[in-house]
Amino acid sequence: MAVAAASPRLIINHFFLFLSLSFSLLIPSSPQSDVISVCIIGAGIGGSSAAHFIRKYSPPATEIQISVFERNPLVGGRMARVEIGGETFEAGGSILHPKNYHVLNYTELIGLKIKWPNSSKAGDGDDDEGSFGIWDGKRFVFKTWSVKIRLPFVDKIVSFANTLQLFFRYGWSLIRMNNFTESTVNKFLKYYESFETRPVFDTVDDMLKWAGLYDLTTRTLEEELMGASLSPVLVKELITVITRINYGQSCRISGLAGAVSLAGAGGNLWQVEGGNWQMASGLLNISDVSLHLSEEIESISHLGDQYELNSTEGNSYKCDVAIVATPLDELNLHFDPPLSIPPRKLQHTHATFVRGLLNPAYFGLASVDDIPHLVGTLEEPGLPFSSISILKRHGDKDATYKVFSRQKLEDMLLDQIFSNRKETIHIDWGAYPHFQAPEVFAPFILDGHHLYYINAFENAASTMETSAVAAENVARLILARLVGKTDYSVIPNLKEPPYIHLHSDL
Repeated sequence: MAVAAASPRLIINHFFLFLSLSFSLLIPSSPQSDVISVCIIGAGIGGSSAAHFIRKYSPPATEIQISVFERNPLVGGRMARVEIGGETFEAGGSILHPKNYHVLNYTELIGLKIKWPNSSKAGDGDDDEGSFGIWDGKRFVFKTWSVKIRLPFVDKIVSFANTLQLFFRYGWSLIRMNNFTESTVNKFLKYYESFETRPVFDTVDDMLKWAGLYDLTTRTLEEELMGASLSPVLVKELITVITRINYGQSCRISGLAGAVSLAGAGGNLWQVEGGNWQMASGLLNISDVSLHLSEEIESISHLGDQYELNSTEGNSYKCDVAIVATPLDELNLHFDPPLSIPPRKLQHTHATFVRGLLNPAYFGLASVDDIPHLVGTLEEPGLPFSSISILKRHGDKDATYKVFSRQKLEDMLLDQIFSNRKETIHIDWGAYPHFQAPEVFAPFILDGHHLYYINAFENAASTMETSAVAAENVARLILARLVGKTDYSVIPNLKEPPYIHLHSDL
C-alpha cells in the first residue's frame, strides 16, 4: 500500500468463454462485432493495469482492440520522476508495500529490478542514515538517536536504543497500532484470492463489504484508534506525522485510508529501480495497445451500442467500452448524456525539491548534523510544511531534499528553512482524495452500460496497489458483463499475452 503518500501490496487465476450475441433484458447490450474496441482514458497505474488484465483475461477466440489516451507526453500518471542536480528521484508515488502483490507481479512480468531500501531510510537516496524527528513548529518533541560511525554492531545498538525510546514514549499502544494495521492488511489480502472464492463487484461498497473493510470508511482513523485504546499521545504525534506525510491530512481522515497510510510506514518498503513509472510503461508494452500520448479526451458521448470520444486534438474515436482511469474530480471531461456522481475533492500536495542545505537555526539547533534526516510535523496551525526528508547527501554541506506541504512554499520561506539553495523545483500534485468519513463512492459502472470508472475506489484508499486492485476488478466486470453472465464467481481459462509489442514512445 502506500504513501502515500505515504500508502500504505499474487494470486490471479483464470477467465472465460465466448461472447454471447443475445442477452437478457437485464444485461446491457454488448458489441455485435467480432472485434471489441476498448478505450482507456489515463496511462497511469490504473489505466495500464486495466489494459493488462483485459488482455490477460480475454477469451482466446475474442479479438480486443485497446486504445489508451494520455493527456501528458509521458505515461505513468502520478508515478513520476523529477530531475534535480543531474539526478532523478521519485516525485509522486514512491514506495510500495511487500504485500502489494499485483505490482510485485508486474515487476517480475516486465523484468524490472526491485530496490529494497533500508526500512529506516527517509527517502529514496542511498546515503540516508534514517534519523527521525517530530517538529511542533517550535521544538522537536521527539527525536531518534543517530551516530556517524557506520558499523553493523553500532547500528544494532542504536536501533535497539531507539526502539526503547519509542516504547518509553508510546508504550503498548505501539503494539495495538501494529495489530490494527496488520488486521487491515490481512483483510485486504482477500482481493488476491482465487476466482472460485472471489466474486466480481459492480460497486465499491460491495467490494469493501466482502473484504470486511467497509466499516473502516464510515469512521475516522482517530475514532478507530481511540476505540482500539491507543494512547492519545501516539495518535497526536507519530500517527498524525504518518498521515500528514503519506496523505497530507490529519488523523481525522477515514479509517481505511488511515490504516493504509500506517501500512505505508512499515518495514521492507520498496520501489522500482529507475522509477515506478516503468510499471505503467511495461504493462502497456505487453498489452498490445494503441497509445495516444499528449491527447486529452474532452468528451464522451453514448451513441447506442458505442461511445464516441473526442479529443483536444480534434480527433474522434468510436469504442464499445470506455474506461475512465483518472480522477474525475478536477478533470474537464464532458459526458453526454450527463452523469451524476458523488462530489469529491482532491487533496493537493506540493512537493518541493531542493538541492542545498537546511538551516539549523530555523529549527533552533547549532549544527545541520543535529537535524533529523526525516522531519515530520504535527497538526498545528501555522506549520508551513508536512515533512522534510533527505533524498541524497552529496557532501557535508550539500544534499537533495524533498519537502511536502499543503500550499506552495514561497522563496522567502524557503530561504529561512535552507541556508543555501542551488536548485529548487516545485510540483503541485492533485495527489489523492480528501478523505472524509463516512465516504460515499461513485459506481464502477457510470451509466448502466459500458462506461467504467476505476478511480471510484480511490476514496477508500489511494495507492498504486489499490489502483491495480480496482482495475483488475473492473477488467473482470467488463468481460463478465459482455458475456451476459450474472454469476461472476467462477471464471476459468486465464490467457497469457502471446506477444510483446514495444512502443517507441515508451
